[in-house]
Amino acid sequence: MARQLVWTGFMSVDGIVDSPGSEAEGHRSGGWVMRTPFVPEAFALKAEELEETSALMFGRRSYEVFAPIWRDSEDHAAYRDLPKHIVSTTLEEDALIEGWGDLDILRSTEEVAALKDGDGGAIFLHGSAELARNLARAGLIDRYHLLVFPLLLGAGKSVFDHIDREAQNLSLRCTEGYANGVVKLVYDVVH
Repeated sequence: MARQLVWTGFMSVDGIVDSPGSEAEGHRSGGWVMRTPFVPEAFALKAEELEETSALMFGRRSYEVFAPIWRDSEDHAAYRDLPKHIVSTTLEEDALIEGWGDLDILRSTEEVAALKDGDGGAIFLHGSAELARNLARAGLIDRYHLLVFPLLLGAGKSVFDHIDREAQNLSLRCTEGYANGVVKLVYDVVH
């Protein structure tokens, strides 16, 4: 049985996923997650994910943002020893950060497909909107874990294509709303 590839992330109601942590990430409304009132149960999905995560995956840009922070963060300590796969045609081996577990670089969608066909549990893809779109086009995303924040950003990156294509059916696995307006949506991709 193939491993599941799960995209997980924060998004606005209008589907924008970039710059949830700060303006430095590139969006003028950056930092929108931090401006939403904190309700611990709204982030419980992240702890639930760890129970089934066997590896992490990132695109190059997300890796370069997350790695230096998550490696030393106590909030992300559980990620330290998990294998990490960075999908990039440009990242050099000597640019990989030390002290953050096993890291490897995948150079193509075909290499991601081969990883999925191997042994092991679920692989969670964090951020990496462009990579997620490409992998979804190739039929490699199996599930979406969305925390939808109650705001409209109007512009920015989306994890979903905005092109004319065949409809992709999703099956709702679970949903939950929280007092701060965040909604958890977990969808299985119907292959």
